[in-house]
Amino acid sequence: MKQKIQIRCKNNKKSQKVEIGSTLFDVFSSFDLKMTHGPVSARVNNKVEGMNYRVYNSKDVEFLDMNSASGSRAYTRTLFFVLCKAVQDIYPNTDVVIDIPVSNGFYVDIRLGRPVVDEDVNILRRRMQEIIDSKMPIRRFTVPTEVAIALFQEKGDVEKVKLLRTSGSIYTTYYKIGEYVDYYYGTLLTNTSQLYLFGLEKYYDGMLLRIPSVCNPDVLGEMTRQDKMFDIFKEHHRWQDILGIRTVGDFNQAIDAGHATDIINISEALQEKKLAKIAEEIASREGVKLVLLAGPSSSGKTTSCKRLSIQLAVNGLKPLQISLDDYFVDRDKTPKDENGEFDFESIYALNLDLLNEQFNALFRGEEVELPKYDFPSGKSVKSGKKLKLEPNNVLVVEGIHALNPELTAHVPEEQIFRVYASALTTILLDNHNYIPTTDNRLLRRIIRDYKYRGVSAQETIRRWPSVRAGENRWIFPFQENADAMLNTAMLYELSVLKMQAEPLLQQVPENCEEFAEAYRLLKFLKYFKGIPYNNLPPTSLLREFLGGSSFHY
Repeated sequence: MKQKIQIRCKNNKKSQKVEIGSTLFDVFSSFDLKMTHGPVSARVNNKVEGMNYRVYNSKDVEFLDMNSASGSRAYTRTLFFVLCKAVQDIYPNTDVVIDIPVSNGFYVDIRLGRPVVDEDVNILRRRMQEIIDSKMPIRRFTVPTEVAIALFQEKGDVEKVKLLRTSGSIYTTYYKIGEYVDYYYGTLLTNTSQLYLFGLEKYYDGMLLRIPSVCNPDVLGEMTRQDKMFDIFKEHHRWQDILGIRTVGDFNQAIDAGHATDIINISEALQEKKLAKIAEEIASREGVKLVLLAGPSSSGKTTSCKRLSIQLAVNGLKPLQISLDDYFVDRDKTPKDENGEFDFESIYALNLDLLNEQFNALFRGEEVELPKYDFPSGKSVKSGKKLKLEPNNVLVVEGIHALNPELTAHVPEEQIFRVYASALTTILLDNHNYIPTTDNRLLRRIIRDYKYRGVSAQETIRRWPSVRAGENRWIFPFQENADAMLNTAMLYELSVLKMQAEPLLQQVPENCEEFAEAYRLLKFLKYFKGIPYNNLPPTSLLREFLGGSSFHY
């Protein structure tokens, strides 16, 4: 009789013994749990593992479905794998780049040597469905890294070879569907039949791979047009071409060759050039009196405002900055969320009538006394600060609601210029492994919260889902309203953030839920060569989070 071990299941708070060496699927079956879209992965002692993981010691296990971020990521990676296999089956030796998260899906650049046509998309969609319907097992192999390098070298997959050579890992895990081999840096599903929903559409000069909605996994995410967002990603591909770096493997090789300072200087200059271009566009529009800049948490809005203001001054304008925080309503008038807590992220937490009244008065040449919000008392009070605009003045206002038309509903549109700023990741791990755009921002916030607010990485991670929910409601629906978009992420930044974030993530205790995310981020950061932040210029946007900025915050 086989030895048994104890498993504590967090889903139903029950414990029972299972045979040593059981897979997580075996464990799931033994607890007789029901999940509509799952399990797709599990937290084992607060580390996310695939369902083919075997348990040899007593463990705490929590099974995850498509409603979890980890489960959704595992599903999406598996879709990437099936798509890449379908391309290999139909168009052998064709490069595929899983590139840009856009329109609630992922832009796929398939390099056929000719434009992608509808028939290509239809053929690949049918082949993907055949692979799914064939219920093909997804096999997992762990081998010495030099063996994996030789395998991908034989395949001619240069980007994976560069990534694995510079990763510093002793062992590497790769996956197989049939005889097709690929590498992914996170967990996958264990059988193609678990993919119950996907879409594949023609999109610009490539394709859009559509995935189940995060809010409702029973349906595909709504395919909204994001033309401006797509253009900003394309712009950053041109910047990558200037630097000759598209993937982390390229980047690590450049660092090893001693080019870190060049990469920093060129990245910073490209971003400054973009800010200068936006400022020139604002100055060229006659009648613009209000520049609104919005972006999600830790996108670098404050520094972007300060640097944009400098560029506006270069163009002969005199920018004046106003904080939306001073337009909060009295606390007893603040709306509440579904939990009965004050919802300070709601646009209705702002005194919209006063804001519109004062802005229009300023644009008519009148003098106004700005409000000041007293946070301890929760009251709006008079600031004693009076403001009157001169002919070449322009108001610069940043905040999460700056792109929402309701914020300035009574200000004439011709007087407004809107800017959207966010850290949109500018580098891929390799051609089949994109880096989530939110990871940049979360790492920035972890560092800033610790340095300036005394908040631990564990607490920042705990709050992050709530922050993301607010962004999904109040920011992302309005991003295409922008007149200009600014990618505040730098090509080199994850290597700099790594040096600051790793010690903070290592302090997250293993016995808390947040450990899973800390562990994921630590594993992810291991792919990057570290760069000290000493060489960053004092005006760098990253110094808003790392310290040492020449700007005052």
